[in-house]
Parts: sequence; structure tokens; C-alpha cells
Amino acid sequence: MNWTELMNNQLEHTYSVTSKLINLVDEDSLDWKPSSENNWMTTGQLLMHITSACGFCIGGFVTGDWGMPEGVDINELSPQDMLLPAEKLPTVESVSQAKELLEQDKQLALRMLTTCDEDRLNNTKVGAPWDHTERILGQQLLSMVDHLSQHKSQLFYYLKLQGKPVKTGHLWGM
Repeated sequence: MNWTELMNNQLEHTYSVTSKLINLVDEDSLDWKPSSENNWMTTGQLLMHITSACGFCIGGFVTGDWGMPEGVDINELSPQDMLLPAEKLPTVESVSQAKELLEQDKQLALRMLTTCDEDRLNNTKVGAPWDHTERILGQQLLSMVDHLSQHKSQLFYYLKLQGKPVKTGHLWGM
């Protein structure tokens, strides 16, 4: 198996399971969060983060464009500027918006992957704005699928805590 095949399989599966979990979110729970302490995101903020957790970042690694305004160098931002407290994070307005944005992020991830050949995925080393340690591009992209998967799991537990009848199978797409 090569990077492209591995990535396509992981992307399709992870986005599919995430979309199914998003379908279980109630519109009236977008402001819900586990606790008022400990910097928790609301469900709406988590959904917004999920919708850019993978494809947007894959695009950043592939193109070097992290969407910063003109004159802002992402490499010069402090960790505090990159990792805002939960209360400052944007939120989705609806579940349907989250689903739309997730699909756009998926399409971006798949499109960006088509611009990389196996040689580039195996041999080009890149660092992340939040960790300048260089790793091969394929590893960095796969870590973004993992990033989405981690937040998919977070959504699963949010749903559980909200009393939704989710089971382990929902987490794994079974």
C-alpha cells in the first residue's frame, strides 16, 4: 500500500463516521458543553473545529498557505495566539452548516492529496506551525486525519454525556 491509497482510505472512513456522528447532534445542543470550567468547547465550537481539523491543515502542509492575513507570519505567532481559549473559538450556526463545512473540508483534503505524488509524500519534509520538527509529508498528512479522528471521538463523548444512545459501534462506523 502506498501513501495515496492509505490516505484515501483513512480520509473516506474518518469523514464518513464523523458525518454520521454529526447527524446525531440536536440543534438545541449547540451551546452545550461538559462543564463551565476547564476550557471546554461548546458542541457548536467543537463542530466548527472538526470542519477544519483535517482538510484545511492538509492544505497548509501541501501548499504552505495556512490562511493567514497579509503581513502575518504564522511562524511568528505564540502558542497562545494559535491556541485560543474555548470562549474565543467560533461556532457553527446549525448542524446543517457543520455538515456542509465538513464535506467542503473533505473535498479539500482529497483534492490536496491528488497534488502530491508518492515521491513527495515519502521524501519531502515539512514542519507544522505548532511544531517545527520536520517529518515527511505523508506522516504530517496522516497526523491530520488522526487530528480529525481525535475530535470525532470527542464528539462521541459529548453525545454520550448529552444522553444520546451512542455505542462503541458509532465511534468506529459499525
